[in-house]
Order: sequence, then structure tokens, then C-alpha cells
Amino acid sequence: MEENGKPLSFFQHGMMPQEETLDREKKGKRFVIGLPVESDPHETRISLTPQAVHLLTEGGHRVLIERGAGRGAKFSDHDYSEAGGELVDGKACVFEASVILKVSPLTRQEIELLGPGKTILTSLHLATRDESYFLDLIKHKVTAIAFELIEDDAQQLPVLRSMCEIAGTVAVNLGAVLLSSENNGKGVMLGGITGITPTEVVILGAGTAAESAARTALGMGAIVKVFDRSITNMRSLKQFLGQGIFTSVMHPPVLKRAFETADLVISTLQRLHEDSFFMISEDIIMSMKPGSVLIDIFVDQGSSFETAVYASQEDPVFIRHGVVHYMVPNLPAKVARTASIALSNVLMPILLDKGRCGGILQLVKDDWGVRKGVYLYNGILTNELIGNQFGITSKDIDLLLSAF
Repeated sequence: MEENGKPLSFFQHGMMPQEETLDREKKGKRFVIGLPVESDPHETRISLTPQAVHLLTEGGHRVLIERGAGRGAKFSDHDYSEAGGELVDGKACVFEASVILKVSPLTRQEIELLGPGKTILTSLHLATRDESYFLDLIKHKVTAIAFELIEDDAQQLPVLRSMCEIAGTVAVNLGAVLLSSENNGKGVMLGGITGITPTEVVILGAGTAAESAARTALGMGAIVKVFDRSITNMRSLKQFLGQGIFTSVMHPPVLKRAFETADLVISTLQRLHEDSFFMISEDIIMSMKPGSVLIDIFVDQGSSFETAVYASQEDPVFIRHGVVHYMVPNLPAKVARTASIALSNVLMPILLDKGRCGGILQLVKDDWGVRKGVYLYNGILTNELIGNQFGITSKDIDLLLSAF
């Protein structure tokens, strides 16, 4: 294919003259990446695996790793040093990097270590942020990219989708453990064996986490019932999983009958706005069989269950009306190595593209999927949702980039 006599080459969702592409690659910029230890003791994931660090250092980039950063995911300091990473002591050294990668949002103390022109890639966890958090980032004139807002070529959210897949599977496996006699459960095996009626699993929601949970429960031999507000979502789920699941819209009488016979109930509903969740009343939960189990994947956004309270990692299980409740968020951290690999698989290509593009400005201009994840650009808020929620002025990132 040619344009004005010049051969064209694909580059980041578009085409440009091959000479310009080659010139861009020659100007590839080397940069420094920092991987600090997570400040949250329950966050065991890390953003880059040693294999990803190896690819980045082979590309000429430097990666600074605070000692012990990979311990929760069972990646040793030796693994990272062998991959070409540079081990450092203390967060101050790591935050000298131009790009900081961290799974959980930065703490206020960590934000104070940032200087103008830095780029941070972290989770946003908007439901747990406040106005002062964003004002602090704005004051330090950083560029901030949220993992969960980055989109791929198919306009999907690859990080969020991966973590939801993991959470759905972990929830079913966790439910199987909580149903055992030693955990005050019903003392039944999730699934079933010959001559015994299979256990019943009720799933609220029909998104990615629900699909993963349903697939895992079906594979273990359970009867699966899925409830959602959207007929379209349930139809898609049934097409993916086959005819072996029961689906229904959220009619309270139907829900109540399902809860009365359920052994395990998993909520995958996200309470992002007051009108975006379905509250399961205490009366419905009182109708459940003693020893049955409730798990809420997104309890940190506000639970779907009226009887739920936000539990801690130290004391994650409580019993109310004879029903076992597990209300602890961040299920992917329970399988930190798998979750870290999934996260690294998304982030590593973005970082390599940043180098080839010559910097964050050109990467954000070229890659609309990464641009979707940017909520601060050089200290300017670019996410309208955040601006409206906290009363902070925001600017359209496309208009902002056109000025550069």
C-alpha cells in the first residue's frame, strides 16, 4: 500500500509512511521504570514479572526494583536481578524513576515523592478516592494512567477483564472451602457425586466475573443459576457456556426461591452508582439454609447483601442468620502469581511502545486505548467523571493533546 509514492506501515491503530515509522523507531527513548514494595500488606501482586523486566532491559530501559517487591507473588530479588533489574533500598530510590508502576493506588506519603513530569501506572479504585487525593496529584504535575481504564483493540478493558476472570474462579474455589464442615459450612462438597443431588450455585450478574464463576462451578458439577437485569448479558452468557445454566431477570419472588435452595451465592454486581446495584434483603438471606455461603466480589464498592459488613483479611468470615459471609475484596491477590502474570502481560507491551514512540506524549497520541486510561496529564485532570464527582475542572484529553 502506498501514499504519495511512499510505502505505508501499520503503527498503533493507524497507518503512516514507512519512512516516518522507521524514523520514529530510531528515535526510541530509553527510560527508567520503578517497582516499589506495595504499602498495603494484603496486596501481594506486582505489576511486572521478571520475564517482563528482562524484555524491557533488553530494550535498553532500566528497571529499579525495591527489595522484596515481588515477594508476595513468589518472585525473588534474585529473579529480578538475573532478569536485568536493579535492586534498590527504600521507596525514595524507586521514585527517582520516570515511570512508577504499582498495583494499589499511591499513598499520600508516596505522592510526596513524585516530581513534575513523572508518569504513574496504578489502579484507580475510584470508589475509595477523595478530592484531596486528586488535588495532591495535580499539585505534583504528574501524568496518571489507571490500569482498569486502559482499553485494547477490541475496546475491552484487558486489566479489569483479567482480574474479573480470576476473581470469579477464586470465588467458586473459596466457596467450596467455606462449605466444608471445618469452616462452619453445610459440610457438602461443591458439585456432587453419583447418587447425590448436586449443590446449587447462584450468581448475581452476568459479566466477566460471573462467566468465570459459572464456568468453574459447572466444571465442578454444580447446578448454576444466574440472575441479571440485562437479557442481552444473560443471552451472551448462555451462548458462551451452553444450555447447562438457569438464567432469570431479578424478580424478587424468583430470587427468594433460588436463595432458599442455594448452597453458594456469589455476587459479581458492581455498585458504582446508587441505581446500579440490587440489594438482597435480610429477609431473603434469613430464608437460606444454615451453613450456606455468601461471597461478594465487589464488596469494597458497597455490598449487594443487606447483612454484609466490610470484613478484614485478618477476620474475613462471619456468620449471620446461620449463613457464612465472606466479604473481603481483592480476590485476585489470593493467587498473586497468576494475577501478576496477567497484569504484566497487559502492561509490558505498553511500556515497550512508550520507548518506541519516544515518550508518553507520543504514546498517548498514537494509542487511543492507553489514552482512555489517562486521567491526569502533566497535572491536568482529563477524566470528566472524576471532575464531576469531586468538583474539579477537567479538560478533554484530545483537545489537550492537539495543543502539543
